[in-house]
Amino acid sequence: MENEQFFRDARDDLNGPLHGVRVLDVTKVWSGPLATCVLADLGADVVRVELPDGRDGEVPPTIPGTGLSWFRQSVNRNKRSVGADLRTDEGRRTLLSLVRVADVLVENYRPGVLARWGVGYPQCRAVRPELVYVSVSGWGQYGPGVDRSAYDPVVQAAGGWMALNGPPDGQPVRAPTFLADELAGLHAAIAALGALAHRSRTGEGQHVDVAMLDSLLFSSSGLLSLAAAGAPPQRMGNQTDFVVPANVYHCRDGDIYLAVSLDRHWRRLTALMGHPELARDPTFATNRDRLAHRSLVDAVVAGWCATVTVAEAVAALAEAGLAVSAVRELCQVADDPQVRARQMLQRIRLHNGTEAELTGPAAKFSRTPTRIRRPAPAAGADTAEVLREWTADA
Repeated sequence: MENEQFFRDARDDLNGPLHGVRVLDVTKVWSGPLATCVLADLGADVVRVELPDGRDGEVPPTIPGTGLSWFRQSVNRNKRSVGADLRTDEGRRTLLSLVRVADVLVENYRPGVLARWGVGYPQCRAVRPELVYVSVSGWGQYGPGVDRSAYDPVVQAAGGWMALNGPPDGQPVRAPTFLADELAGLHAAIAALGALAHRSRTGEGQHVDVAMLDSLLFSSSGLLSLAAAGAPPQRMGNQTDFVVPANVYHCRDGDIYLAVSLDRHWRRLTALMGHPELARDPTFATNRDRLAHRSLVDAVVAGWCATVTVAEAVAALAEAGLAVSAVRELCQVADDPQVRARQMLQRIRLHNGTEAELTGPAAKFSRTPTRIRRPAPAAGADTAEVLREWTADA
């Protein structure tokens, strides 16, 4: 299917499936801004309420040629900005005036902070009972660890993820991305949509509690259940505990990742490697056999890979219908025709007049397409406009 065919019934009068939904972004760092970024990408009118000096999110490095932080530009696109200090009476009044006409508010301060400032869920609910108020935090709004500080790698360590990552004989390794933040942000966006669906049926708003720890555990492939039953998983590096071969293999000029989950795929692989006799060898014939002889299987596959280039290996294995990829650097991924065809990089003129390619929305909608409509704003750049539009409806 060509993209023109997929989008043949697309509308051009809406920003996305959430067009018309008003969201207040009272967030910092990554998890909260990511949640509202998802909602903004889906077409919601997201207004970021932040300190007028714009300190939050200005994390180095800058995008080359722009002078602007990759952090802020990545996660605050498709939003508008209102400058307000919520620790002041004026800032509190500004936020509550916007709450009166908002559908969703997302915040990720430590539990209790916004309530002390007069803009927590009780105060916001008093002026807008229908509000969906989403709180993202490290450990949640209740429980014995609620007051602990939380950063993404700390949650990875606490949630058991770090202990499972890395080589079997090495140190635990954190994820190279903000994994716990990302997952919490995605769960917060999903939860906001669920709460909006409930409100559409009942008229009821509610407080939604999303913890980074809970989000990480939910997205741990069910391994927490195994651990609770007394069968904790072991660190396996690039291998898996249920199929063999599945590993990184070195070719003449780089690395590939190959996974063979079906016995018929193993038979194709043995033929391709020039060892068809291994297809029926009782040592290797079934996945159960291969699991019992992991090192032998890996040695056979590694021996073949060492004789070919990455391009040759990927072409031959893919032709055989096997799941394989070169192990690529992100700069290589940026040039991938599939990535370009999916518009996962979109060139945008930033608020200071420079241009950069930003990561585009993941989900594609045939009727209500999404895109990066506007760059991340300078802090407070839209204060007058937003207050005029939103408070007119209060």
